Amino acid sequence: MFTGIIEEVGSVLEASDGVLRIEVRKIVDDSKLGDSIAINGVDLTIMEMDEGMMAFNVMPETYRRSNLIKLQAGDKVNLERSVRPTDRLSGHIVRGVVETTCKIISMEPEADAIVVSFEAPAEYVDYIVVKGPVCLDGTSLTVVDKTATTFAVSLVQYTQDHTNILGRQIGDEINLETDILARYVGELLAARGITS
Repeated sequence: MFTGIIEEVGSVLEASDGVLRIEVRKIVDDSKLGDSIAINGVDLTIMEMDEGMMAFNVMPETYRRSNLIKLQAGDKVNLERSVRPTDRLSGHIVRGVVETTCKIISMEPEADAIVVSFEAPAEYVDYIVVKGPVCLDGTSLTVVDKTATTFAVSLVQYTQDHTNILGRQIGDEINLETDILARYVGELLAARGITS
């Protein structure tokens, strides 16, 4: 489990079929083989590491649902170690299970913030609520607007400076994990034949 509070932005060293190697600085501390690390919001297991690198195996299902298949050497990725029972839950409950990708459709300045809008399949947007949490490339964010197939988040200065989001371009695919609590409620209501 993760919080969606990015600890560092790493650089891809290698992105080959089934293997991902990331240059790291901070998250190597207190990590060991077998630990879970969220890479752009995808929960992967450390298979190899040294002082400045971590390597991970990537399954075909992960490639199908995420943007990891498009990574190339030099790309920047958001990194977070898994939460410990004694940690503060500063973001929200993030599983590291990316459901799909969404596309950036706009980035608009608003005072010190930047409002970023995304387009996503309606079946995923159904689980997104205004003022509720969403996880984008592993970053816990609050939704500020929503339509049937779009939603927007507002990036504070800290998020702008400490994630890879502003390095993205219009049209880029971003990993999306909707709020697990909304998904549970939706699934339970659907199983009872209750629809909105």
